[in-house]
Amino acid sequence: MKKQTITLSILLLALMGDAQDYVKYVNTLQGTYSTYSLSYGSTYPTVGLPFAEHFYSPQTGKNGEGWKYQYQADEIRGFEQVHQCSPWMGDYAVLSLMPEEGDLKVTDDVRGAAFKHENEIAKPNYYKVKFDNGITTEISPVERGAHMRFSFTGKQDAYIVFDGYTKYCDLQINPAKKEITGYVHNGTFVPGGFKAYFVLQFDQPFVRYGTWQKKSVAITKDQKANSGNAIGAYLQFKKGTIVQVKMTTSYISPEQAALNLQTELGGFKSLDQTRAAAFKIWNDLFKRVAVEGGTEADKATFYSCLFRANLFSRKFYDINKDGKPYYYSPYDEKIHDGYMFTDNGFWDTFRAQFPLSNILHPEMEGRYMQSLLDAQQQYGFFPAWSNPGMSGVMLGNHAISLLADAWAKGIHTFDPDKALAAYMHEATNKGPWGGSDGREGWKDYFTLGFVPPGEVHEYGAKTLEYCYDDFCAYNLAKMTGNNFYEKIFAKQLYNYKNLYDPSVGFMRGKLANGKWLPDFDPTEWGGPFTEGNSWQYTWSVFQDINGLINLMSGEKPFLAKLDTLFTTNSKFKVGTYGTEIHEMTEMVLGHMGQYAHGNEPDMHVPYLYNYVREPWKTQYCVRQIMNKLYNAGPKGYPGDEDQGQMSSWYVISALGLYSVCPGTDQYVIGSPLFNKATITLENGNKFTVMANGNSKTNVYIQSAKLNGKVYTHNYITYADINSGGTLELQMGPKPNKDRGVADADKPFSLSGAAR
Repeated sequence: MKKQTITLSILLLALMGDAQDYVKYVNTLQGTYSTYSLSYGSTYPTVGLPFAEHFYSPQTGKNGEGWKYQYQADEIRGFEQVHQCSPWMGDYAVLSLMPEEGDLKVTDDVRGAAFKHENEIAKPNYYKVKFDNGITTEISPVERGAHMRFSFTGKQDAYIVFDGYTKYCDLQINPAKKEITGYVHNGTFVPGGFKAYFVLQFDQPFVRYGTWQKKSVAITKDQKANSGNAIGAYLQFKKGTIVQVKMTTSYISPEQAALNLQTELGGFKSLDQTRAAAFKIWNDLFKRVAVEGGTEADKATFYSCLFRANLFSRKFYDINKDGKPYYYSPYDEKIHDGYMFTDNGFWDTFRAQFPLSNILHPEMEGRYMQSLLDAQQQYGFFPAWSNPGMSGVMLGNHAISLLADAWAKGIHTFDPDKALAAYMHEATNKGPWGGSDGREGWKDYFTLGFVPPGEVHEYGAKTLEYCYDDFCAYNLAKMTGNNFYEKIFAKQLYNYKNLYDPSVGFMRGKLANGKWLPDFDPTEWGGPFTEGNSWQYTWSVFQDINGLINLMSGEKPFLAKLDTLFTTNSKFKVGTYGTEIHEMTEMVLGHMGQYAHGNEPDMHVPYLYNYVREPWKTQYCVRQIMNKLYNAGPKGYPGDEDQGQMSSWYVISALGLYSVCPGTDQYVIGSPLFNKATITLENGNKFTVMANGNSKTNVYIQSAKLNGKVYTHNYITYADINSGGTLELQMGPKPNKDRGVADADKPFSLSGAAR
């Protein structure tokens, strides 16, 4: 083992050269101390490459449970291939391995082994745990597979158990080739013909082997093949051996799975080489966002969040023998040339994760935008939460936000006329299932100007989000000269006004006859809104904050309401939920009034002071959120991490920016966490944010320069970033109340500047 450690050190140093080690800051256990009733992230210690097709993770829960790994657990039951983007969605294409000694225990109910966190290493490129029984497991990833190593103690018979998970599995054991091959079919949102073809290649001979079935708890020795629900296999090895396993998976064919193994793992003789290669990939990405200053704890939180901001959406394509991308479509079950991406809920991620990726990964985002149109052609509707196929979960038609945001930022890889025609279909039809499959209540929305209660749930939230989505379509049409669709969607731009009741000062539900839904209480959750209340949803007018200010009778009443959001009590009524859900609990634990950073609807709200001539309150507020609600530990998030959204909020906010209105080219300015942050862009340019004098107390911007010129605006543009340059801020302990207060300093709004 000492020799292996020395060899690995030499490999890492050779790959790094003089580069700084950023991977050391990342803790993939961040957010893993979570339960059904309280989330500190609901994450698992992901071992994988950026946006990879497959990830891997230790498994503390039983098969099929949403929380794969809980920090508070003391046993591990297996090491899974995972794709889960949320515990509320479940997983798919799962299979696992588990090392054992002594008596053979095959099912997840009984095979758990005790471990302690001090014997665990959890990094993006490498996971290691030494069990209390002395067995060690190590994992390092490639894009479409993983390299595992199991080190046995030699005290008893050594086994590796293969588990085909909860549903159908077909497997074959080939002792001559030292392989297990086959496919699994599992997952809630997978089509009927879906198959995840796998190949597992071992470097040690099998002493014995066999298969097992969970339902009957039957173990069949020497059986080379088996199929059925909840089945698996076992392999026996020589006592005390060290077993390496190379594994890859493909949704296309067994041959492609084998090709993936050859192309991605064939060049690595040992796990140490795979680990070093994965380290370089992650470190190269992290050094593209190089921060200086701040504390070591700040850097750990920043790079742990940057890690999770670069996991989803997942690549859902393989590379064929000619080096070309192609994929099995979860939408029409056919094989297509090109790129496909999946495992992302746009209701969560349109807000920050995609605007961040448009800065860091415009080439990938260009491919992604075309894949959205391809998916729409294959299924009939845009994906809204793919997992891997259409789920219909959540609400809104936010694919159009992604498309408009990409176009506004110069990513022109798709036909905007086709995108607008597809969105028109989306906005005037209801899909087969779910609240985000097409548009629920679309007829009322277009005729009444809002969605009333009745057949449609969460009707207030849907009205507000449809209005924003229609703005995105309008803006895409305007940017591309499509007068037809510009005129169509211009008619809905101000529908949000139909839900604002000036007598109570909040958005609220409205009946079809135009009367307000009775018994209004802004602290009551549910009803018209999704996982929130009127305090959080009243601000969901991303495209027209000035218009919302006007509805509230001007800047002073708006400011008073905004201040009160953060300073009032955190009392709530459970409303139509009937019981306290975890988002309510997390709001209370945040100690920021009715502001609920643990969920998405009001994540943009701290930045709204930039629209009412008090940007220093944004500067104070965002630093409070970063410092109090985030850390790099198991309780690292104030709620569900949600496919990179919560992490992206932190990352982009720590850089001093935020995308209040995706679909435009602006990023609103906050308060950078670090003294200096340098973003290396794909085009080779560098954009630097300098925060001179920055500290825990010096959070207020005293003055600003953009590329050497005095800068007073409360926003910058994507072009400012992508062209390279420097945003230089002078920070201080007290607000400069004369900066950023002119009408011209306000960020984008549809309506003119309010007073």
